[in-house]
Amino acid sequence: MPAAEPPPSPAPASRGGFLLVACQGGAEEALCGRQREVLPQVSKGVWRRGVVTFRLPEATPGFDPPDDFFPDLTFARTVIRSLGQATGSTEPELLDSLLALVGQTAWDNVHAWVRAPRGATADEAAAQARALRATILETLQARQLLGRHPLATILADPIAQPGDLVLDCIIDEQGEVPVQRLWVGWHRANTPPSRWPGGLYPVGMPADKVSRAWLKLDEAIATFAIPLAPGQRAVELGCAPGGACQRLLEAGLSVTGIDPALVDERVAAHPRFEQRRMRARDVRLKELRGFDWVVADMNIDPTSTLEAVGRVVTAPGSRPKGIIATLKLPEWSRAGALPEWLATFRRWGYAPQARQLSTGGREVCVLALRRASPRRPRRATRRPGG
Repeated sequence: MPAAEPPPSPAPASRGGFLLVACQGGAEEALCGRQREVLPQVSKGVWRRGVVTFRLPEATPGFDPPDDFFPDLTFARTVIRSLGQATGSTEPELLDSLLALVGQTAWDNVHAWVRAPRGATADEAAAQARALRATILETLQARQLLGRHPLATILADPIAQPGDLVLDCIIDEQGEVPVQRLWVGWHRANTPPSRWPGGLYPVGMPADKVSRAWLKLDEAIATFAIPLAPGQRAVELGCAPGGACQRLLEAGLSVTGIDPALVDERVAAHPRFEQRRMRARDVRLKELRGFDWVVADMNIDPTSTLEAVGRVVTAPGSRPKGIIATLKLPEWSRAGALPEWLATFRRWGYAPQARQLSTGGREVCVLALRRASPRRPRRATRRPGG
């Protein structure tokens, strides 16, 4: 019988009085707008591109965030408890400063990433973060501050396991050799994005995929645990060149794509794919029945996307299980309309969740699953003579 896995490490004794929230560069104000709506107990602290801090209330009745606190801020890539900044003009000085912040806490994993990569490729930023992470892990090992996983295991795989206590180290400026300043914090891994360093989807774009829509849908499936199943049917509005259709086909679905433009031949030739070469609004309503999923990632205004999706899900005889819709934001200020857009899904009878995916641009991905209809009470059967 295999030995039981050691339990996760306990949280730091000093939990930190600030939340540090990472987001896409430019999304800071949209993030704060969402915070004011769903988390009014906290107040905005300092911010830099790609990072916003929020002061936690010292004593608010009923507000005691758990270790795996990850509020639904939509534009948040990851949410951590801040321990402060580690600084040093040399690597040993930086590590000493880091160790002073973390004390005697044992860590199950370490996440390291660059706050806002600029003037360098993503590969260069990732390489710098990997090198720093390896140094920190080796230092923690030497001080006997590693938790339930062996060093070799977490060196090879930065993705945290559910329950892991994660030490977060954010490189403040890319290109400094050695790194001179880190934002340091911690979080308890739980949701899929909280297991990925910086909340960044750890899957690259495979060479055989026809467009980036494949990668965005792949992240959405992982983030929301979308229950796609072989044999189901999906329709994608505005499908060309076919990246999302390709991912749906790989999941075993039969897919109908609607778009005047042609899709890539690798998708078009698939036996479970068919295309309607027309605009979504020109498809006859009777052809919109029988689909389990409605997918839309069109480069149009969100109101137009909602109109196109609504035409499908409200068509007579149409009862899709779910909707996967990307709502583009022409300007960041449009993010303030998100509650209104989500209310539209609810009026259709769906329960929406929204998140800005790390593989997407200035947009929000919405997964909306159909709510179960309340059962009507059965009429009592009258017996003869009763």
